[in-house]
Amino acid sequence: MKAASNINGRLTKSDRIVLAWLFVWLFINILQAAFTGLSNDEAYYTLYAENLAWGYFDHPPVTAILVWLGMLFSSGSLGIRLFFTLLQPIYLWILWILVRTDKKESRTPQDAKLFMMLSATVLMLQLYGFIAVPDGPLMISSACYLLAFDRFSKGRHWAWIGLGAAMAFMAYSKYHGALVVLFSLITAPWMLKKPKFYLAGILALILFIPHLKWQYDHNWASFAYHLSGRNTTFEFGDVITYIVNMLVVFNPLFVPVFFQAWRKTKPTNETQKFLRWLPVLFIGFFLLSSIRGYVQPQWVIACTFGILYVMFEYCRIHTRTYRYIMRAGTVIIVLLVLFRIEMAFNPLGIKYEIFNNEESYSELSRMAAGRPLIFSSSYSESAKYRYYTGGDAYCEPNIRYRTHQWQFVDYDTEFAGQRVLIETNESVATDYIELANGNDYYWTECDDFRPVRLIDIKFTGIPSKLECGQKLSIDMTVTNPYSYAVSTGPDTRLIMIWKWGRYDMLEYDTDIELTLQPGESVDRTFVFTVPDELAGRKYSAGFAFKSGVCAYWFNCNPVKTIVKK
Repeated sequence: MKAASNINGRLTKSDRIVLAWLFVWLFINILQAAFTGLSNDEAYYTLYAENLAWGYFDHPPVTAILVWLGMLFSSGSLGIRLFFTLLQPIYLWILWILVRTDKKESRTPQDAKLFMMLSATVLMLQLYGFIAVPDGPLMISSACYLLAFDRFSKGRHWAWIGLGAAMAFMAYSKYHGALVVLFSLITAPWMLKKPKFYLAGILALILFIPHLKWQYDHNWASFAYHLSGRNTTFEFGDVITYIVNMLVVFNPLFVPVFFQAWRKTKPTNETQKFLRWLPVLFIGFFLLSSIRGYVQPQWVIACTFGILYVMFEYCRIHTRTYRYIMRAGTVIIVLLVLFRIEMAFNPLGIKYEIFNNEESYSELSRMAAGRPLIFSSSYSESAKYRYYTGGDAYCEPNIRYRTHQWQFVDYDTEFAGQRVLIETNESVATDYIELANGNDYYWTECDDFRPVRLIDIKFTGIPSKLECGQKLSIDMTVTNPYSYAVSTGPDTRLIMIWKWGRYDMLEYDTDIELTLQPGESVDRTFVFTVPDELAGRKYSAGFAFKSGVCAYWFNCNPVKTIVKK
């Protein structure tokens, strides 16, 4: 009782208002989590949770751990999302601690109401307050970093330990956490002169070693994908889309206020300075990134802390702006309530990935009639099918789209020799189904499915720079790890792939004939003359087995090369 009394004595009325509001928001998010259908990515992360590891193709492991823990406590969508709903009240409380005035007597109920309104009207926070995606872990770990940064900047003796732990926590949550650290160094370069900052970095590195070991064992798959695998050719529309998305997710009614507030706000300590610059650096960085391809709006979510700080700091001392925020915010809240009702119950009958899941995948299961399904590119919907029906499914990495976590899961090997349905295009399909959620699928049946995805090809002979007309003599060793023989022929061919960007590729038939017995390796030499149509691009070049109508990916580690014009 005495301890509770002491804690209560340290809290002002404004603190208690914020805490009460956070508990209400938590309750609302729990209800939303329970009644809203799973998005595609959330179902995909259940695949992570089925196979706990120190890393995954797309993301580090915190998301998988939270999904796994939630499913221990509850079933359905609430179980998957349970621990994600708990994160938002915690990181908003940390932000409140950082932005409220240090003088207790100056904290007012109006401050608390302003903080509540600003937080509640950011669409980004509304969405990522309950769905099970890596952005929630990134937010809580970034908040921990901000808190540790604040303590470190004030010279607290052991703050470097918290700083190092927070850096590791961010790294295990989402790779974008590296930007938070980078931007803190840009705004506070004095940290580089502090020996304890390097101790923090060493601690973070030590804690991150298990994930780095996983990356090493998997050919640095995540880093390669995020640094280059997502790149596409420049599209001006991607830049415009990014700018529009930023205006929407951060509330277009408040954007003009933010610009004015950013101009007028004068930080009084290092943490406030960092928070002030965080939105500029994040949004500017990804504006440049939009030149390389589409930027998802949630990639900038960590800058929300800076936006809320700047708005709060300015509006709390400008009465007219305060009144505008409260009135406009009320309108936004009403719209968000309607939006949340639509997400949970879909009274408008919208066809979208969070709606009609059980009905849709039950229809797909009835069509499958017990046969495993081999999806060609729907890496998340194949996970949805498994989650909602318990049926067997696999998604082949697709050279015309992308690879994903399924490449590290060998469910397709378990289907060898079985009758399966393979997702394909309309021209060769034997089955078609239109689901209640609006998705259309074309399928063809394979009586004796024999995957070739794990056949390994090692090769030499492609230099890093090439010229059109140059003749290549490529030596390769092909190894069959399967328990059955694999032969080239009319239905299975060994092809050479030249891939650029994310979706574009050219392929050439090698005309190599071979039969590989189980466990056998054979050597072959392929002579290839670089054609003119390859001129002027950078490529990932390599080889793949193309079997029937199945999607396929490289059966090797492709090499980077450029063909001169």
